[in-house]
Amino acid sequence: MKTSDSIKELATALAKAQATMAGAKKDSTNPHFRSKYADLASIWEACRDALTSNGIAVVQMTRARPEDVVIVETRLLHSSGEWIEGELLVPVMKADAQGYGSAITYARRYALAAAVGVAPEDDDGNAAAAARPTAKQVLPGAMNGADVNREALNMMTEEEQDYLRSEATEIKKLHAAGTNVYDYVESRHFDAEQKMALWALLPSDVRSAIKRGKPQAALASQA
Repeated sequence: MKTSDSIKELATALAKAQATMAGAKKDSTNPHFRSKYADLASIWEACRDALTSNGIAVVQMTRARPEDVVIVETRLLHSSGEWIEGELLVPVMKADAQGYGSAITYARRYALAAAVGVAPEDDDGNAAAAARPTAKQVLPGAMNGADVNREALNMMTEEEQDYLRSEATEIKKLHAAGTNVYDYVESRHFDAEQKMALWALLPSDVRSAIKRGKPQAALASQA
């Protein structure tokens, strides 16, 4: 996390803004479980008025790295000129426009919620997660790709986690048998959050096979 030399006025303004922020409405549907979640637009809706009325603007910029990772930099700017920023790294599951777009949207949503302190309304995972930190408690600058993947898994319901663990088990079996696991993952039509959570359940060799779209035999021949 980086800040301007002083954030006194920004801190005061952000505290006032958070006092009036509402929870983000869960108005998007996970197609696998028909469960609701708060999308990027809902996070913005929950915090925009509170931020702007206290002189705070949000800027999110993106950049990519060669190893199929996108980075979203989120900066809170105050009318005084003070600022605070952090960055969030998210792996790209598929190296095409849709894959990068999904990763960027996912990162923007989590980074914005974490930066301003917004949480979804009526979060089904709150009771089970009482003993662990949630995304809104982790500063963007402190989260790397592995952190994001684990947090995505932790924030899912037990039913969703069980489903993804069974999928991870099947993917590992297919990989061991030399099957093209990339094709299998694509056939399952996981959404962005499920892909992030699934990534946390797979060992590095399987993740590499998925990213490269090659069966185990082909990977072994290149070792």
